[in-house]
Amino acid sequence: MLNALSVRNIVLIDQLDLALDGGMTVLTGETGAGKSILLDALTLALGGRGDASLVRAGQESGQVVAVLQLAADHPARAALRDNAIPDDEDVILRRVQFADGRTRAFINDQPVSAALLQRVGGQIVEIHGQHDDRALVDVATHRAALDAFGELEAAAARVADAFQAVSEAQEAVVAQKALVAQALAAEDYARHTVEELGKLKPLAGEEEELAERRQHLQQVERAASDVVEIDDMLNGPSAPAPALASLMRRLMRKVDGGQTLFQPLVDTLDGALVALDRTGEALEDLKREMAYDPRELESVEERLFALRAAARKHQTSCDGLAEVLAKYSADLETLQSGETRLVALEAAEAKAMETYRKAAETLSASRAKAAAALGKAVGAELPDLKLGSAKFIVDQQVDKTRIAASGFDQVAFHVQTNPGTAAGPLLKVASGGELSRFLLALKVVLADRGSAPVLIFDEIDTGVGGAVADAIGRRLARLAGKVQVLAVTHAPQVAARAQRHLLIEKQAVKEGAFMRTHVKPLDVSARQEEVARMLAGAKVTDEARAAASKLLSEVG
Repeated sequence: MLNALSVRNIVLIDQLDLALDGGMTVLTGETGAGKSILLDALTLALGGRGDASLVRAGQESGQVVAVLQLAADHPARAALRDNAIPDDEDVILRRVQFADGRTRAFINDQPVSAALLQRVGGQIVEIHGQHDDRALVDVATHRAALDAFGELEAAAARVADAFQAVSEAQEAVVAQKALVAQALAAEDYARHTVEELGKLKPLAGEEEELAERRQHLQQVERAASDVVEIDDMLNGPSAPAPALASLMRRLMRKVDGGQTLFQPLVDTLDGALVALDRTGEALEDLKREMAYDPRELESVEERLFALRAAARKHQTSCDGLAEVLAKYSADLETLQSGETRLVALEAAEAKAMETYRKAAETLSASRAKAAAALGKAVGAELPDLKLGSAKFIVDQQVDKTRIAASGFDQVAFHVQTNPGTAAGPLLKVASGGELSRFLLALKVVLADRGSAPVLIFDEIDTGVGGAVADAIGRRLARLAGKVQVLAVTHAPQVAARAQRHLLIEKQAVKEGAFMRTHVKPLDVSARQEEVARMLAGAKVTDEARAAASKLLSEVG
């Protein structure tokens, strides 16, 4: 409920501190006393549009503070927590309007945007009157009002959850299709790469081994002519071994003949032949080591060059080719598994859509029943409000191709003011007074089902009197049993129904220096006098006072 309202320097209000209670409170006063100013100030505190003209003349700024008390589970508290605003026992909305047009907004002394202030304020206070910017005239609120009346919030939440699941499933399908399309676009290149590197079969460390083998074979190739020359010198026609062996045999015969003088030569020649034999053996070992197939060098070079060319092509090292092969092989596997996953995701999307459609169809059918019941309930309130020939219609348009969080339905409140005339939207068909009474009937029906905790009615009794005004008063009193009601009224029948009565009047300050709007609570006698004024007009007669006393006693 709205506990207190504090206003500083707003139009004719220089300083006002107003304490409020639950139940029904009426605000009365002569035309021009400032009732609309008070509502404009409250609207500013609730996040309404600011205007430099609201600042009292000669002041740099004006300020409005609304102190509200809410249930612990009220949705507005969740909005505070979502925005890291202290969730204190009281919710304090504050708006500062500067003379240059700027405004600043605060909730529980934390600076906030005007949009958040409006969101929180709109969840707590609804203002109803003959203005098209007030609550329940907005078609966007009608579906939620119908769901509240039919107690369909849980069903609506299930549809919203199902819609979220559909959206997530569709996003997953779109993302997977993009992956598959990307893989398909690269499929030919991937297959070519896998085929190419699959044939090449690169191995880690192979480049180093091939390079070393190539270097060795090149060395062998360059040394081959030297080996042939050495072989020719040792084993060719001019080889020294046969001549030295023949010479040694001749000298040995001489030694055997007693010419021992040649023995040292024989020994030396024998050592030389042994050395030549060892040299020949070493040469044979070298020839065997150097023995190679020229085609091997060609094969090694082809393999090495192929690896290096592939590495340059894929911008990696030869050792990295194995990773490239693994990557493109995995891409091809991903393509295959991605298509399989896409099929599974599309199946999940279809299932989510089926779940959504079932939930939306169930909700739509329940809304149809609730719409009929709401139309009947509001219709029952209309005769006493001098709208007996009018009809209230909940227009439910069902479009099963419409996939939305709110389901298949578009809901709008329509009225038919007279038989034979076309029904249409509340705002377009009903006149100002009719609109107020239609909204009052609707709020009476919706009071205990999703209503804001504070309802303010701005002169909804304009243009009516007698029994109709009394009917309005009785309905406001009924509402006040469930929510806090503040009513700005000119009807004594409405004023008499309230638990508290506030009088709004102008006061001259400092011998006419300036005028200000003042609000004061009325006691029993002052209230009777004010109701008498409302009955009689400018001159209050004893007859008016008697009538006021009778009216207050009857409703009391």
